[in-house]
Amino acid sequence: MTDYSLVLKGGTIIDGTGRPALGADLAVQGDRIALVDTCCAVRGQIEIDCSGLTIAPGFIDTHSHSDLRLLAEPGLPMKIRQGVTLEVLGQDGISVAPVRTEDKQELRRQLAGLLGDAGRLWNWNSVGEYLDTLETVGPAIDCAYLVPHGALRRWVMGMEDRKATDQEMAKMIEMLAQSLREGAIGLSTGLIYPPCCYADTAELISLCRKLAQFDAPFVVHMRSESDYLIEAVEEMIEVGRRSGARVHISHFKAAGRENWGLIDRAIELIDAGQREGVRITADQYPYIAGSTMLGAILPPWTHVGGCDEALRRLADSEARRRMRAEMESAERGSWDNFWKWGGPQAIIISDIPSGRRRELIGKSLAQAASEAGYAEAVEFAFDLLLEEQMGVGMISFSQSEDVMKKIMKLPYVNVCTDGLLGGKPHPRAYGTYPRILGRYVREMGLMSLEEAVRKMTSQAADAFRLKDYGRIAEGYRANLVAFDPDKVIDEATFEDPTRHSGGIVHVIIGGVPVVKDEEQKESFPGSVVRRV
Repeated sequence: MTDYSLVLKGGTIIDGTGRPALGADLAVQGDRIALVDTCCAVRGQIEIDCSGLTIAPGFIDTHSHSDLRLLAEPGLPMKIRQGVTLEVLGQDGISVAPVRTEDKQELRRQLAGLLGDAGRLWNWNSVGEYLDTLETVGPAIDCAYLVPHGALRRWVMGMEDRKATDQEMAKMIEMLAQSLREGAIGLSTGLIYPPCCYADTAELISLCRKLAQFDAPFVVHMRSESDYLIEAVEEMIEVGRRSGARVHISHFKAAGRENWGLIDRAIELIDAGQREGVRITADQYPYIAGSTMLGAILPPWTHVGGCDEALRRLADSEARRRMRAEMESAERGSWDNFWKWGGPQAIIISDIPSGRRRELIGKSLAQAASEAGYAEAVEFAFDLLLEEQMGVGMISFSQSEDVMKKIMKLPYVNVCTDGLLGGKPHPRAYGTYPRILGRYVREMGLMSLEEAVRKMTSQAADAFRLKDYGRIAEGYRANLVAFDPDKVIDEATFEDPTRHSGGIVHVIIGGVPVVKDEEQKESFPGSVVRRV
């Protein structure tokens, strides 16, 4: 009788495909799944009793912002202890590679409110060099990386608000192909963030035609999730149709009460595009608030020329008057206006990476402004961004529970955290997957447990072309999670967002137990997943 390196005994297996659960033992040899056995006694060098537990493929976070946190905290407990075993970095078109040496300092400032700062030297320029750095650190979790569109644009044409020339377009395409050859698994963009927001549809199509040659996904924070949601979805369908690339919509939502009713038409458009042959998928987090950089409240023109120019405009009284007028306008704007969705009372300060003004973290802009003696919260926000050189994170409440549940049930939508990790973060960074399993599956019955697991595993793996991930099957990477279906639940709240979830009992990455009996071990078996 074969002795396997690891055997999970007596559990109920949900294989990630959506098929019904099955009582069986699961054997692992090295870093691969070797056997799912329903009838014979299977022995292992390590045996874990999973009686009463559900065993699933490790969860895949298709929208992560741990790009720098992994360098400082490779154990990444907030993700692993909710069952995440692989996460995709390089999101929203703005991340850390490729980057020119002369741009590193400004990029660090721009990204501080989103990614924090690992407090270490950026010893890379290319995507391949960044991935090498991750491998040297030795993470506990598996990770993959998307080429950020904004990084290509910044390298080739800076932070200019204009159309790319033919020569600039050719250079971006060349850099995209090189980054994919170095191991990136796709391309991301964030069409509300500079410099991505300065690109037209033709630029996206040109990049995606090259991307399609690699059968890699185009992962998109759309140009609008609010007033122009319909037009933004139409743009993504056009990109997919004309380029042949796979399109994946990040954190699909309708933001702003006046826009919640747009979601039905947006879904109809996606359904029609899929029937036409456009390959389009999406992901979602299970909360009615989002989180990003506080600088995103500013009109796009504020950021033209880069961080220094944005700070100069924030110090200019006339520019501030123009910003404020656009932010406070009730008209249907040409950009996603966070201020309009709920005002300063709906925007919470979540992080100030500099360490100054820590007393503001967790307060709404309205409360913080009032306590600081400001008559107008918008002026306080401007001054805070200026003082912190744009390095502020925020949480913004703008969504509907009913719309969120409607999106959650769509078969092509997988689960993600979109988790920012610094300061007093959004609870999604700690609780996303147990929240769905506990609240939306067990308590509400919104979908079956098998369907929820499929959305956390194989649906994500297929959308991102992650070979050997997302299923319990012979030869697949042995990333596994064993949870108690009667107890699994998120514990993180907006008031106390860093509490670990309950009911995630065991987590296996690459055949190595990293969580045993709900306690994380000092094990670092993670790998950097490079496109082959």
